Amino acid sequence: MAPTREPNERLRKVIDETKLSGDAIARLVRRVAAEHDEFLETNKSSITHWKNGGQPAGNVGAFLAEALGRALGGRVVTLDEIGLIAPAPQKPDWDADTLSALAELGRADVDVERRRALGVAVYSVAALSLPGEDWWQRMAERSSARSSAATRRVGPVDLAAVRDMTTLFSQVDQRRGGGHAWTSVVQYLTTDVTAYLRGKFTDERVRRDLFSSASELAYLAGWMAFDGGQHATAQRYFAEAVKLAAEAGDPPMAAHVLRAMAHQAIDLGHHQQALNLAAASVDGDRYALASPRERALLGVVHARSLASAGRKNAAAKALLRAQDDLSAASDDMAEPDRVFFFGEASLAHETACALRDIGDLDGSVREFHHSVRTRKATKFTRTHAVTLGYLGSVYAQMNNIDRACATWSQALDAMDGVRSGRTRQAAADMRTLLSPYRRRGTAAISEVDARAAAYLSETA
Repeated sequence: MAPTREPNERLRKVIDETKLSGDAIARLVRRVAAEHDEFLETNKSSITHWKNGGQPAGNVGAFLAEALGRALGGRVVTLDEIGLIAPAPQKPDWDADTLSALAELGRADVDVERRRALGVAVYSVAALSLPGEDWWQRMAERSSARSSAATRRVGPVDLAAVRDMTTLFSQVDQRRGGGHAWTSVVQYLTTDVTAYLRGKFTDERVRRDLFSSASELAYLAGWMAFDGGQHATAQRYFAEAVKLAAEAGDPPMAAHVLRAMAHQAIDLGHHQQALNLAAASVDGDRYALASPRERALLGVVHARSLASAGRKNAAAKALLRAQDDLSAASDDMAEPDRVFFFGEASLAHETACALRDIGDLDGSVREFHHSVRTRKATKFTRTHAVTLGYLGSVYAQMNNIDRACATWSQALDAMDGVRSGRTRQAAADMRTLLSPYRRRGTAAISEVDARAAAYLSETA
């Protein structure tokens, strides 16, 4: 007699949460697989088999998790959450050659066969551990001693071109979200820029600045993937960005990436790991050598990580320090281009998130409103929409559904033309928080619910 399997109640619970039929889930799994260049015959019986304790073969479990996440508005659904076996987490190989790893990463992301061979990557908590202090010195020494057989000389003109392209891509991301131009960023980074990094530099200053600029571009590729909800991909690019910053001997650039990794970990609920990363970003020269504006950015994400870990007093102190740092910044001060987006509105947004997480909803509303008032919405459209979405959610937590709906209506207006996993999550949150009130049948509730559903459908 065959052994009796235990029903997979965790998978059953998540499927029930989607309110979709087995046929609908199966269609969505097939669609996700096709996007990864695999073609499945998944059907309603497959879904029933998995709910009854069967294990999907190969990459199918990851496709199922991604499909369920989409059905739930874009939130991350892990294999563990749905009771399936995940691949053993792998720590990054911090000592692997940076340029070879970067080129391979790019080929994997733009080449269909390599993408199929790699399968579906999984975000790894184990990969959030950082190398020891001696590693940073070794990386700086490795890069300056790197020999090159290339004949092409790389100088200030090439450096300026990389900086210009990075600025252009950053502006697109801020306005339109990570769903636009990501492939172009990856191709430019892993072809043109990687070729520059293998060239003969006219001097040491150009070498260091070019590695820093490449780090910024790798960070941007990671940030856009993070914003698009592709968390494992984002994690890989963030790791390469850290390595490039280390080879450049640029502690503030490394801090910038660690801050992004902390932000991602906060959003995914890994609070202790987020705190470790954020603390590393404000440690030693990473904070001391940063410009005031960048210090404020690092500090406010550190405050958010403290808040998410329940350390209210420490979070409050970190918020005050971030405010002081931003006050010390001025328009005539030389600062890296990568912090062009961070100003009064951004500080207020992150402060509001921290206050929300420690339970100060009135303070959170005040700071979110301050962010909305002070942001240049046409230039930073994506974040403006997210801010409004978060503000509406806080109003809903305060049981002020009328204000929530009015705010969410503004958020949906701002989402027009934006492709972002975070705006999708905001729209999904609207629907979830409105579900207890749908029976009221008011025009405002019905309109917001319908518009949020339409946005999720259009951007799926």
